[in-house]
Amino acid sequence: MKVKEVIAALEHFAPLPLQDDFDNAGLQVGLTETDVTGALLCLDVTEPVVEEAIRMECNLIVAHHPLLFHPLRQVTEKTYVERCVMLALQHGIAIYAAHTNLDNAFGGVNFEIARRMGLTDVRMLVPRTAGDTEGGSGIIGTFAEPMDETRYLRMLKETFRVECLMHSPLTGMDIRTVAVCGGAGSFLLTEAIGQGADSFVTGEMHYHDFFGLEKGPLAVCLGHYQSEQYTTSVFERILRDAFPQMRITFSSLNTNPIKYV
Repeated sequence: MKVKEVIAALEHFAPLPLQDDFDNAGLQVGLTETDVTGALLCLDVTEPVVEEAIRMECNLIVAHHPLLFHPLRQVTEKTYVERCVMLALQHGIAIYAAHTNLDNAFGGVNFEIARRMGLTDVRMLVPRTAGDTEGGSGIIGTFAEPMDETRYLRMLKETFRVECLMHSPLTGMDIRTVAVCGGAGSFLLTEAIGQGADSFVTGEMHYHDFFGLEKGPLAVCLGHYQSEQYTTSVFERILRDAFPQMRITFSSLNTNPIKYV
């Protein structure tokens, strides 16, 4: 199959009109008529990731976060973004990103987070239509059985392999209804409150967003990388369904630039 066919499959699942205005999802680098030798799936594109693709003989990188957010005025060795572009071009590697369009798609990033948590009756928190495409921001779902806050936080920490879990004050109430937004999701906190969520789970929030939550919902920050780390599983399902014979590889690299002590 060709790069353009892979792009078509990804965009059938997560159409580009679903992306937020600030975003730059889509083909970042490369030629669409090239035959795909293998696809490397990752969260972020860094130099080590491009080098990994070269070693694995994968000429397509499918990432969640776009390498190119802003136009390049030059392509030199000055920044890691420019170096990644040069390295990819030198080795004939195409780079594709499905970002907020995948966040906002049915079955996308937030649905995968909900699945890992064990939520049921999952629906869009804020449904919206982009062109002829239905999607939305965040999800909300329920647990089959409520759980106390301590057990709930422990589950999140273990499920998402979080070294340092941030949360608002404990409320003393059980958790049953949960709103979720991977990445930077603080913009959905008010909506989660309005829809009666017992907890709001996201990747990161601003300091002042934690005030006024003493009576709930329990706000939990997993970390941006940690909340979206399973995005590659969504990519794999899309590509396996469309191209059963495609050679697909998960990046072995943890690209999280934030460290904990």
